Amino acid sequence: MAAATNSILLKLKPKIKIKICNPLFGYPRSNSSASPSIPHLFSTTTLPYADADSDCSSEIKATADANPNFIHPSTDVHPNAIIGHGVSVGPFCTIGSSVKLGNGCRLYPGSHVFGNTEIGDHCLLMPGAVVGDHLPGRTVLGCNNVIGHHAVIGVKCQDLKYKPGDECFLHIGDNNEIREHTSIHRSSKSSDKTVIGDNNLIMGSCHIAHDCNIGNNNIFANNTLLAGHVVVEDYTHTAGAIVVHQFCHIGSFSFVGGGSVVSQDVPKYTMVVGERAELRGLNLEGLRRNGFTATEEEDKELGKITAVCTMIQSLRDSFAQNRRGICKFRYFSGS
Repeated sequence: MAAATNSILLKLKPKIKIKICNPLFGYPRSNSSASPSIPHLFSTTTLPYADADSDCSSEIKATADANPNFIHPSTDVHPNAIIGHGVSVGPFCTIGSSVKLGNGCRLYPGSHVFGNTEIGDHCLLMPGAVVGDHLPGRTVLGCNNVIGHHAVIGVKCQDLKYKPGDECFLHIGDNNEIREHTSIHRSSKSSDKTVIGDNNLIMGSCHIAHDCNIGNNNIFANNTLLAGHVVVEDYTHTAGAIVVHQFCHIGSFSFVGGGSVVSQDVPKYTMVVGERAELRGLNLEGLRRNGFTATEEEDKELGKITAVCTMIQSLRDSFAQNRRGICKFRYFSGS
């Protein structure tokens, strides 16, 4: 298959004789000397799919200084797109007219960036990933993000109240890993935006709907599904196949057990589980992993501990107007 694809690409440029050093297809292959007019056909060793032991490595290094970017000839790049330094783009990708790619970004084969989209430095788009959409508004990704295979980021929301033509927004921070088949939608109205912070791990097949606000250092296991307007604070952990009702709040350092349906707020530092999620006590293991000490857990003067004060405030906030209250409590026996 790889050999056939290479043959097709050569037929597209019959008047140009080149030396193909193309780890994109898994192996180097030689024809004749390269034409100096098409240095973009050479990759650099910074490519994610580069072969460091290739017999073309010296030639790659020789051309890297003159033209550090690699844009595969089959890629559709709009002339108005802004592409940073050291960017590598594999075959059959699309880069739209209002796209801005930061330095060192890597687009694997078949990934696409559309609409008014800005991607920060050193982001990685795996094969089939789609970022942005042809909509009013904007999609912004920070630096060092990984967008997994066939993930769809920054497209139109599924809220039927969305009015075509309204601006909609998605802002994603730095150092997030968004795994395969995950979908993250833009906001449902111009006055709001979907936000994801920094250092989050969002595993495969998760869904984050319109107008959600996700903090930092969270872990969402596979098939975590968040409805619209959900707020997730920091250092939360969800197990697999959980559903969160729209407008719910999930407090910092909390844990949601596998298969749970969360229809009310989850207070800070707590653990919930169940088909209708119920409180099962403190998230002790999560607290210990994040540096909370046994002294803080057992101190009798609880009112002086910042963590306890913020937990109490979180409980009070959950009963404010337009909030859904907290999950009911059930004693957890451990069985």
